[in-house]
Amino acid sequence: MNMSATPPTAAEAISAAADALLPLVRERAHEAEALGQLTDDVVRAMRDAGLFTMLYPEEVGGAEITHYEAMLISEKVAHAHASAGWYIGVNNMEGAAMALYIDQAGVDRIFKDGVDITIAGNGVPRGFARKVGGGYEIWGQWAYGSGIAHAEWIHTGCFVVDEAGEMIMGEGGPEVVICHHPRETVELKGNWDVLGLRATGSFDYRVAEGETIFVPDDMVYGFDVEGPQRGKLQGAIGLAGFSAWAHSTWAIGVGRRMLDELRDVITARRDAFGPSAESASFKFQFAQAEAKYRAARALALETWKDASDTLSSGQPLAQEQMTMIKLALRHVHDVISETATFAHRSARGASLHKTAMQRTYRDIHAGAQHILMADQIVEECGRGLLGVADPEAPWTVFGIADGAK
Repeated sequence: MNMSATPPTAAEAISAAADALLPLVRERAHEAEALGQLTDDVVRAMRDAGLFTMLYPEEVGGAEITHYEAMLISEKVAHAHASAGWYIGVNNMEGAAMALYIDQAGVDRIFKDGVDITIAGNGVPRGFARKVGGGYEIWGQWAYGSGIAHAEWIHTGCFVVDEAGEMIMGEGGPEVVICHHPRETVELKGNWDVLGLRATGSFDYRVAEGETIFVPDDMVYGFDVEGPQRGKLQGAIGLAGFSAWAHSTWAIGVGRRMLDELRDVITARRDAFGPSAESASFKFQFAQAEAKYRAARALALETWKDASDTLSSGQPLAQEQMTMIKLALRHVHDVISETATFAHRSARGASLHKTAMQRTYRDIHAGAQHILMADQIVEECGRGLLGVADPEAPWTVFGIADGAK
């Protein structure tokens, strides 16, 4: 035995565990699509591998690896099955933010049995919260609770209202809070019948008619929170950063899968015009698609490597770094959407059947519909890059918070 061998880092150990479970993820993908959620054994394997908690702070038992390291791991799972990669993004985004931003009493309650918890829900405000003694009463209904069938805790965005039910306004618009409550406090609407990402089980959910949920103050944080209460500086990116990380990571994984599926289909196909892979037009377009995808992935990785290095050095991100994080997010989705359409048309009938290629095509176009891909956010990137926004203003989930639009 080589006693001088260097033990693996946390990121290396999680990456190896991810590699080991990829065959199971692929094997169960078809069954998960039919179920409308990941199979229990896949979720358990991902939990055991630490994939859901790799960005959680060490204080609660998380690995707290860098966003760049986590991106390289999660893209592999998204490549194996887009819905599995989506689960990882949700749990790390919503769970890490919860662990970083809520008060210590809330952390003690949620993590009393250890770090291995699951979370789902939607932070985009659709319901309402009214301040009461010791916390908030919340009510309403929310969309897209991805992974909610396997969740123990719910992450829910609410507009804050006064006693008359009128929204309370802050400097940048309506006041919004993110509330955390047990899964059993909500009802699922059972309406996840969609084009793609079928195995994410992204059901709408609601508070029972005529009822409210009480959420203690220590289980709540503000939508545009910046400073974490624990953990390393990487937690200072807020929901704006964590959400961009989750969706960018997912996109580079599924984009690669689409091109890989196309290559496998084309090289084996011969039709009335001869071997498909010998078409000069196809070869030219395929090379272009590869270049566009690889350039988009490189931009995302470069942007997050720069961000991770800055945060690891103890420095906060500059506005321009967050601008590039947001821009890379939209750009990679635009590229994989274009790539998926090219692959689908090039494969002809091979992409119509129940294959991994058809599934990935649907998943890509479902993921590209997310509100984080809105044109208005790219406009905000333009403001930042042009230098017309206040350079000291922070990024929120939907834009730069300097009041000028």
